[in-house]
Amino acid sequence: MDVLFSVVQRIGLRQAWLIAGLLAAVVPALWMWGFTVDDALIPIRYARHLAGGAGWRFNAGGPSTDGVTPLPWPALLAPLADADALAVLARAKLLGLLAWGAAGAALGDAMGRTTGAPPWARAGALAVLALSVPVAAHAVSGMETAVATSLATFAVLQARRPWIVAVLAGLTTTLRPEMAPWACVLSAGVAIAAGWEPPRVALVAGLALVPFALCALVRVVAWGRPAPLALMAKPGDLEQGLAYAGAACVVTLTPILAAAPLAVRRAPVALAIVVAAVAHITAVAAVGGDWMPYSRLAVPIAPGLVLAAVLAAEHAHAIGTALRTVFALAVGVVLIARGGTRGREVGADRAALVAAARPRLADVRRVAALDIGWIGAATEADVVDLAGLTDPSIAVLPGGHTSKRVDSMLLLSREPDALLLYFPDGLPEGSLDAWQRADYSNFRTVEYRLANDEVIARHFTPTAWLPLGAKGAGYVLLRTKP
Repeated sequence: MDVLFSVVQRIGLRQAWLIAGLLAAVVPALWMWGFTVDDALIPIRYARHLAGGAGWRFNAGGPSTDGVTPLPWPALLAPLADADALAVLARAKLLGLLAWGAAGAALGDAMGRTTGAPPWARAGALAVLALSVPVAAHAVSGMETAVATSLATFAVLQARRPWIVAVLAGLTTTLRPEMAPWACVLSAGVAIAAGWEPPRVALVAGLALVPFALCALVRVVAWGRPAPLALMAKPGDLEQGLAYAGAACVVTLTPILAAAPLAVRRAPVALAIVVAAVAHITAVAAVGGDWMPYSRLAVPIAPGLVLAAVLAAEHAHAIGTALRTVFALAVGVVLIARGGTRGREVGADRAALVAAARPRLADVRRVAALDIGWIGAATEADVVDLAGLTDPSIAVLPGGHTSKRVDSMLLLSREPDALLLYFPDGLPEGSLDAWQRADYSNFRTVEYRLANDEVIARHFTPTAWLPLGAKGAGYVLLRTKP
């Protein structure tokens, strides 16, 4: 009877850890449910066209283009894409929530089974994960990040089975190509931790790169180049990438927990996870980081570092573990107190913008803009992508994705009958007629050049102001003059 009671007690405790992991994942994500990014709507437009029979196209009547970095994502969304774009976005957010919830529950279960670390250290690690706003936000952004995070987390949790790690980590690279070094290093690391011989280590590391290579091959066959179009549209800047990577290691919080090099060295699996994370952060810095909020590119590795920290805690001094945990918790609280969760208002603002734009764009045949995600949700008109994310001929132009050298002649050659320009500080003088005197952001120089081009002024006239949010920002809609 005592043995039976002990077994039941252990099962109940394990379930408690599983539920704790589930809550640490789902509750913060639900709090951030309103968060999204404009780019989430780009693969949704591809998915809707794919589901509707138009094929792999951003513009239904245009050519097939490689405008989605996570190659399988539109295909995964296609079964959900038989609805309005915003409805599909909600479904994608729910898909992300479910995927991350499952991974969070599995991580909690692993915490319950990792009995070498004190319970308070395991509970503290889950609490730090719960405070990681980037993880919560991107779980429900509607992008592929949540599924990539889930796959990466499950890969880490299978660390005792290198072949499974290689498969799961490899699948992660199909959604986030910059994670190829992470997948390779993690697979090799867990194989070394398992005592495998060098030939088998090399084989499992190579297996992790197979899905990445297959995606590159598909791109070569379909579009003539192995790399995603975004790599040309958004060329990397190492200085910016280093700043991004450094900030990401702080705001995602969990790298702070795993910053215990002496203890990590004594835990082979933890060492494999941390070295793979370093490889990933290095790759992120090399590609120049990302413009999206909440350190999106660092999010997939964040939950795995929770496991690494707990495994390292088995070999660390309790005081050191406690200090790292308290520091990470304090950073998380400070970031939230300073407005870290304001991003949950973005979705409602974006939905209101789409609703306001739909009647204004109802008769538009072709619209040019820099932010094309929400526009693709507001109209089925062709979109001239001034950032080049979905347009190879613009992607190859000099400049970053908000500073492409698109001049008036190139723009007019595309024959747009509408042009949208973003005003971060609102209409100057509160008048549409002052649209050329707007204070444009320094990072959106393509709009600055077009707004100050007299050729554009002769061809277009302002017709509407489309507000975005409650802080004065918005878009001026220009239409071609009669």
